[in-house]
Amino acid sequence: MKTVVLICAFCLVLFAVAVRPVASAEAPSMSHCNRSQVAAQVETLLAAQAAKHSIGGMTVGVVCGPDLVWTKSYGYADMERGKLATQDTVYRIGSITKQFTGLMLLQLVEHGKVKLSSTVRTYFPDVDNIEGSAALSQPISLHELATHRSGLSREPDDKIFLTGVLTEWENITRSALPHVKYQFEPGAHFSYSNIGYAILGAALSNAAAQPYTEYVQQHILAPLHMSRTSFEPNGQMLRELAKGYVVVQGNGDPTIAARELQTGRGYKVPNGGLFTTIGDLAKFVSFEMGAGRQNILKPATLKDNFTHAYPTNQASHVSYGVGFQMWRKDHQTVIGHGGVVAGYTAGAYFDPDTQVGVVYLRSSLDNENDDDAVFHVLSLLANTHK
Repeated sequence: MKTVVLICAFCLVLFAVAVRPVASAEAPSMSHCNRSQVAAQVETLLAAQAAKHSIGGMTVGVVCGPDLVWTKSYGYADMERGKLATQDTVYRIGSITKQFTGLMLLQLVEHGKVKLSSTVRTYFPDVDNIEGSAALSQPISLHELATHRSGLSREPDDKIFLTGVLTEWENITRSALPHVKYQFEPGAHFSYSNIGYAILGAALSNAAAQPYTEYVQQHILAPLHMSRTSFEPNGQMLRELAKGYVVVQGNGDPTIAARELQTGRGYKVPNGGLFTTIGDLAKFVSFEMGAGRQNILKPATLKDNFTHAYPTNQASHVSYGVGFQMWRKDHQTVIGHGGVVAGYTAGAYFDPDTQVGVVYLRSSLDNENDDDAVFHVLSLLANTHK
């Protein structure tokens, strides 16, 4: 969890990483934000940090209510070919995918197909193959999986389950279960678990009687008109996919991310499998702020979900709900999620009071961290909004 929070923070300011910025492509609608002031605030921060990173590319956007009011790209989608990053560049978003899995859970609750309190074994009996299941005082629930309070370890103890084609992710998840352990009783403590979200995706798929990726496409991505978001990028998306770089001792290695694309993601699909663009992810943030399409989830359900978050072991001001993280700091609340996979870093955050959000997508992964950067950016944008 700490890694996710740290990464989400450094990517906006510390990674304002553009070596050579591309001209911004701005949305025509200004909504309730002053677009020129937004641009001035964000660009100043990016320019101050631009020299600190020179590998890969980044696209950042500001969302005000229903609109992506400003976006700009920096650096390269492909350094070897000299291809610049643009607003059409496709990136992987890692654990932001968990937000879509959490939304699937909320939809199924609304439709009466599951309850938050439903036991996982009701829909995914294979969960009992996890070591220590028989000794539990009570079985884990869907809600505990969704809020990282299941007691499960973060990952299986064998990396072999990190590879495998998309269509086999659920079988790979089943095979991984004997290599997963309970670290404590369900509901007792927070412990970030990627394998837990894979199990959640499998259980929800069975409850919906529809493959997980197909469900997300039909009931979330399509209604939100996120046509450039997918678990399996098509030819056009692949042509626009940024090359991911893992930065080691100042050098960008593109082979690690490329190899992962070729060998598959194993069980890491409901917990980290999506590809998207700045425009599409902005639509999701607008939806979360209650400004997007309302046929996805009842507004009351969406609003209520953000009132239930549980303390994490990362810091007293950080909590986690069904598919989202929440930070309360300096009289400001920030909701969203970050994501990290080989060669890519991403984040999508918003201030529920000002209805202003920031989305960023990056094609490099390094060790630069800044806990307060993303909050500082949103704070400045909040003041601009006022």
